[in-house]
Amino acid sequence: MGLCGEVDNMDETKIYGVMPYVAPEVLRGKPYTQAADVYSFGMIMYFIATGKQPFSDRAHDEILVLSICNGIRPEINEPEAPKCYIDLMKRCLDSNPENRPNSIKIYDKVCEFRKSYTGDIFFTGSHENEIEQQFKKSRRIQEDKSFIC
Repeated sequence: MGLCGEVDNMDETKIYGVMPYVAPEVLRGKPYTQAADVYSFGMIMYFIATGKQPFSDRAHDEILVLSICNGIRPEINEPEAPKCYIDLMKRCLDSNPENRPNSIKIYDKVCEFRKSYTGDIFFTGSHENEIEQQFKKSRRIQEDKSFIC
């Protein structure tokens, strides 16, 4: 997209991006990979669920870099998002890039979430009903929060 510079003029020795969204292996000097993009997607999932930027309460400095490299991730709990959503987000934020899901697995999981929540298909299995229940519970909690505020 060229948000950090010209797309065709990327120096592979430099780190591009907003620090909390940059994968730990990239912060350690390894090259950008699709797994690094999946990590960034996990941070976007955090922002979508909470409405807060990751690590917004901390300086974006060397201490944060070390913390991210040592496995620190933003905190999120079930009232903010369904458990299945949080589980996927945490898999995307795994410290080991090889443990992160690829884009196809993420797409499949998001489709599963959407179908269970919107009722695009009829589910008979308990797994899908559980996903729907998690989304509904999270939505009720979010609606209760907005009513109080």
